[in-house]
Amino acid sequence: MQYLDLSGADLSKATDWLQVTFKHPSLLELHLSNCGLEDDPSPININSTKSLVILDLSLNRFSSVPKSIFSLHGLMSIDLILDLRSNSLNSSIPNSLYSLYHLQFLSLGDNQLQGTISSAIGNLSSVTHLDLSHNDMLEGRLPTSLEYLCKLKEMDLSYNKIEGGISEILQSLSRCRSGSLESLDMADNQLSGHLTDQLGQFKNLSYLSLAQNKISGPIPSSIGELSSLKFFDVSENQLNVLKGREDEYGHTLGLVTNLDLSVNSLTGEIPKEIGSLVGLLSLNFSGNHLTGNIPDNIGNMKFLESLDLAMNRLNGEIPPSFSKLNFLNHFNVSYNNLTGQIPTSTQLQSFENLSYVGNHLCGPPLTKNCTTTGIPTDIANNGSSSEGSKVNWLYVSI
Repeated sequence: MQYLDLSGADLSKATDWLQVTFKHPSLLELHLSNCGLEDDPSPININSTKSLVILDLSLNRFSSVPKSIFSLHGLMSIDLILDLRSNSLNSSIPNSLYSLYHLQFLSLGDNQLQGTISSAIGNLSSVTHLDLSHNDMLEGRLPTSLEYLCKLKEMDLSYNKIEGGISEILQSLSRCRSGSLESLDMADNQLSGHLTDQLGQFKNLSYLSLAQNKISGPIPSSIGELSSLKFFDVSENQLNVLKGREDEYGHTLGLVTNLDLSVNSLTGEIPKEIGSLVGLLSLNFSGNHLTGNIPDNIGNMKFLESLDLAMNRLNGEIPPSFSKLNFLNHFNVSYNNLTGQIPTSTQLQSFENLSYVGNHLCGPPLTKNCTTTGIPTDIANNGSSSEGSKVNWLYVSI
């Protein structure tokens, strides 16, 4: 027998599950996910398998990495996968784990791991997928030994308390010339410092999330060199763009489908180059300090499904080209200084009033009528609007 999958079976009362499952010397793949297994089953004193390459112990009740599995001769030279995600691991990452030199897939996400990540992680030079996400007490700085993980394709360290400079982390990861990294998720940590031009070295990066950190400074122009990038989320940081700076998004970001720069300190106008991202599905610039008019060529993004420009200082009218955005299912331009008539479009008229509140807009779906010149009737009659006062107070509160 080479393959055994007992996932979902209730083994909570079994004390000899290792004894039973490992008596098959030719076993290559073992799945014991969601079996109610708990800490330290009976010691192994049998000749265990020497060929195991995949071990899945996810979704169980382990509070520490079971020591018994490290007495397995085969496991010590495991070639593919060790999956212990979604348990209750509440200790530091055991040093014995760093001795699995041939490990390619390590998943310890969604546990309660604590302490720091040891520099010994550099021993895992064969790792291609590393998931330590959603461990509330995993903290400290990342070791520079990350530079030895030259086969790494995906790294997820999101939702921890990792700190330190983002530029130092990118520097360590960029020392590998293989350029294999495709996905990097470090959202919701305590990273600080500036993004630097090192970012442009990750040519194969398609997914990048650094949301909910303390990263500041401008977005480097090297972001335009990430020709494989599809998902980019740096929301809820302290990023800024100097007023008047022309950021070249251009054709090099043509594959991007999700762009989220919300809740930062972006200033200046929305660059007209954004309209060249014709493959974009989701664009979020909300919660910044952007000014000027909304670029008309955003209407060229005919596949756009979500557009959020709320809580900025944008003025002028909603471009008529927005009537071509036929796939929109989320739209929000609330709390700006927009004026005039909402363009007639099946999509734009399908959103609730809250999508437009805090502006000087008129026409359906709003009940506020427009004059022949496209000005809301209440402004034409009174010369002012209480709604505009609310917008100004919003800016003061920001």
